[in-house]
Amino acid sequence: MPAASSASSKRTDAREVALQVARDVFGGPRRSARESLDYRARRADLDPRDRAFAMELAYGSIKMRRLLDWYLEPYVGARAKTLPPAIAEVLRLGAYQLRVMGGVEKHAAVFESVGLARKFGHRGTAGLVNAVLRRVAEDEREPKPDDFADRNEYLSVRYSLPTWIVRHWEERFGADRLEQIVDGVNQPALISLRVDLGRLSRQAALERLFAVGVAAHPSSLASDVVNLERGAPDGFIERFDDWTLQSESAAIAVDVLDPQPGEHIIELCSGRGNKTLAIATRMHDRGRVEAIEIDARKIEPARRMLAEAGIHCVEVIEGDATQSRSNMADAILVDAPCSALGILGRQPEARWRKSPEDPARLAEAQRAMLTAAVSSLGPGARLVYSVCTTDRRECEDVVDAVLGSDAQLRRAHPDLLTAPGIERRDGFFVALLERP
Repeated sequence: MPAASSASSKRTDAREVALQVARDVFGGPRRSARESLDYRARRADLDPRDRAFAMELAYGSIKMRRLLDWYLEPYVGARAKTLPPAIAEVLRLGAYQLRVMGGVEKHAAVFESVGLARKFGHRGTAGLVNAVLRRVAEDEREPKPDDFADRNEYLSVRYSLPTWIVRHWEERFGADRLEQIVDGVNQPALISLRVDLGRLSRQAALERLFAVGVAAHPSSLASDVVNLERGAPDGFIERFDDWTLQSESAAIAVDVLDPQPGEHIIELCSGRGNKTLAIATRMHDRGRVEAIEIDARKIEPARRMLAEAGIHCVEVIEGDATQSRSNMADAILVDAPCSALGILGRQPEARWRKSPEDPARLAEAQRAMLTAAVSSLGPGARLVYSVCTTDRRECEDVVDAVLGSDAQLRRAHPDLLTAPGIERRDGFFVALLERP
């Protein structure tokens, strides 16, 4: 078979995987994009280059779904309501290649999309896809502010986000920063390393990265974190056990907690143990850590990770974070489940799975968790409340409600709130409380 034909065949396989991922995310299984891509690419036995193409196409078309529908609308019109779901996704994948992705020849984008439409539909749907995408390929329209009722609606389409989320960020962070935020959440997420400062200095970590051509800089918000300008070579990060991939926002909560050797620390909602490991590392594995997690599926992976790291001071316990405990702790971390509005850029499908009702619904449970944590806070002890969201009802309002019911509890430091997308950071909130 000629080389060009072979390459075309592989590229078709990658496009089909991207289609399968989109259908998994929005169809019956409702898998995450990452979970689906891992499964589909493995089954298709894609080589690394084709897997990268499938990932960019799938993730991009999922994330930019609203903008793609805007590109398609003049040529699909009322037929959009009756299109088979697979064909609607084929159109979005084609539009993404033509208008957003870059580096894809128009002829190839249309031709391969028609092939998918024929495979997952019939001759008529293939003809529709051909006609629509040829028009999209010729179209140079882009969303303009004058095309929409207000600026928020324009930005929601231009950057492909639900309008209610854009309005929330404007109210929270101001109109002047809004476009920087919505643009930023569509950029590659910040890559961060938490450094074990007992074994490696941040400067040494930076020099190690520089030696393989990766520029990085120390985090200004967490004392043990370095932020990478781009990804490191495959397998390089994993070669060393004196640093760990961890988001800057996750590391900040532990940095503010400031665990010390010999302390008794309680971590509520410990999940798969990433912050637990950071806490135990900061304590040099001396003291006692109780990691409380209600989801049994996360407990065994946490225990396994801690064991592989040689950590002995942690007890991972299956339990409800809203239940009070009689044992007094020196420090407590409450990393509460939240609406996750601050990390939408890390999961392409996340923005489409959120609801305006989520913050109010979750705030009730967050208050219960924080109230339970306070009951285990001894004299002179400290507590960190952390959420990866930006909605005030889950942030300051939760803390204020608990402070209002305990006259001896106080803020030990001004709350930290970061806007998503700015400098590629996540949006998150951290409060430090103490009982004198």
